[in-house]
Order: sequence, then C-alpha cells, then structure tokens
Amino acid sequence: MSWYLKVIKNYVNFGDRARRKEYWMFYLVNFLISMGIFVIQMAAGIDGWLNGLYSLFIFLPSLAVTIRRLHDTGRSGWWILISLIPVVGWIVILVFMCLEGESQSNKWGQNPKFGGGYL
Repeated sequence: MSWYLKVIKNYVNFGDRARRKEYWMFYLVNFLISMGIFVIQMAAGIDGWLNGLYSLFIFLPSLAVTIRRLHDTGRSGWWILISLIPVVGWIVILVFMCLEGESQSNKWGQNPKFGGGYL
C-alpha cells in the first residue's frame, strides 16, 4: 500500500524516475481497488459512476508514474503517446514498463533503486 500512496503523493511529479516495483505495485493496488468498487457497485445495484469517479481521481497519478517509469528506462515521457496506437502501442508500452531501468544516472535523475528519486 505504501507504493500506492507514494504515487498518489507525487501525482504531479513528471520529472523523476520510477522503479518497476513502484509502477507495478501501484497498478496492482489500483486494480484491486477498482475490482472492489466494481463488486460494491454490482452488489448495490448502482451504475458505474463510482468506478468512473475513481478512474478520474487516479488518471493524473497513473500518467505521472508511467512517465516516470519511461524516464527510468531512458526514454522521454512523450513515448506515452505510442499507447494511442491500438494493440501495437499497448504492447510497446508494456514492454517498456517491464524493462529494467538504467543503472546509472540519466537526465531525469539518479537510479531510484539505489536511493535516487523523490521522497
């Protein structure tokens, strides 16, 4: 849960780097929260507005952590635009998110795995 809160607290930080663990733990918790909201909505018989509201809340932190993850692999945040290409773009982004970050400092900062980054 601390990884999730770390991303939420840094929701406007587009300039640093994010480890794979930070990225994937955030998305795991995000998925579990979304599923919990979905189950509650289905049990209560209400429309999907609650999940939509949560998606709106989580949009900026998701964008920020993805851009920081791209930075960790040595890529510009503009690479996120490739995800607008259906299927192929999603696969490319998935591969980038799974790659290990650069071990040395890059123009977005020190390697967060070894004490660099924020907080």
